[in-house]
Amino acid sequence: MTPADLSRTVLHAVRRAVDEDALRAPVPARVRVERTRPGGSGDYACAVALQLAGPAALPALEVAAILRDRVAAEPGVGRVEITGPGFLSFTLDAPAAGDRAVLDAVREQGLAYGHGGALREEILQFHHAREVRAAVTAHAVRRLVVAQGARVRVSCEEASDPDWARLGVTVDAHGTPPVPLTGIRPVPAGVTAGELLERLGPDAARWGLLRPAGHDRAALGPELLVQGEANPLFRVRYAHARARALTRGAALLGFTAGHAPYAKTAPGSESHARPAPYAQPVPDSESHAQHTPGAGHAQDTPCGEGPLPYDGAARPLLDLIADHPGVLLAAARHRAPDRVARQMEAVAHAFFDFHDSCPPLPAGDEKPSAAHRARLALAEAAGTVLAGGLSLLGIRAPEHL
Repeated sequence: MTPADLSRTVLHAVRRAVDEDALRAPVPARVRVERTRPGGSGDYACAVALQLAGPAALPALEVAAILRDRVAAEPGVGRVEITGPGFLSFTLDAPAAGDRAVLDAVREQGLAYGHGGALREEILQFHHAREVRAAVTAHAVRRLVVAQGARVRVSCEEASDPDWARLGVTVDAHGTPPVPLTGIRPVPAGVTAGELLERLGPDAARWGLLRPAGHDRAALGPELLVQGEANPLFRVRYAHARARALTRGAALLGFTAGHAPYAKTAPGSESHARPAPYAQPVPDSESHAQHTPGAGHAQDTPCGEGPLPYDGAARPLLDLIADHPGVLLAAARHRAPDRVARQMEAVAHAFFDFHDSCPPLPAGDEKPSAAHRARLALAEAAGTVLAGGLSLLGIRAPEHL
């Protein structure tokens, strides 16, 4: 079960409670589910009971109890707890099965992973000044809300700058609208599109304009062209290119991506359990030695109780990929493409941590294993998420860099 699935499950439970007259309150348009913070209980949590308590004229704890019973009965949900003043905390069944569902979703949906229909009922009209940052931001916001199902029209106060087309910007209409529209008003860049294109080119210019929040000034210096780790755009694009290179390398070695292997150990033979699917393999001669931090080693898993746990370096990347649809929806709702840029930076950082700790390709004379196929699947998913995020920002994701 992905976070989006869990959100729909909770919303379905609210509808059921209302239909059954157990809860008298308006059904919200959506339910926000967040990953549990450090020290919290369960995998995810939400505050929907607190949100409904007032309209339902019931204590939040009573609303939470009504919803807990209905959510707990859904497949994929292992345990539902009530914490604090009425928060619902969810522990999912078979976490690795959820990871598998996320990776399957990325593979099936490709660059459209994270797109949805949450805004399909909305008809939006954006309006901006004749200024390059406003134009690029409005264009990126258009792409974000369209990816969530909305219909959009964008207008500019005056005729477009001809150089905007070279930045991929399109405008539907010009002039002062007869009625107030939603304004897109970031802090102006202070330069023209032509100047930015001459100094930075379209991709670096768009990243420089979109990466800061709209209320912050855009940094548009030569650091955007640095081919090194200090440049976040380079790091994001390099992570994507590296993920694609791994797929090509695996093909040359004769294997493709696959799911994480399951452990099948007999009772009493835990010492022979296979290493975690995304962990660094440990030679047999070292199976009882002390391992360096972050390196994978044999885990105790009872027979038939599911997959072995993931290596610590894989978990942040898996979580970021699972959270990606929620990030895109939030960016669309808040008209904030900078959220997508920051998500791309976080995915790239987690990808390299994972890649360095758990190499997806075998080294030397090592034979490709099920673990390598599982790691490759995760690396490919990361590359797809990076390409999709960059596409929404209107930035190319080269296969080679």
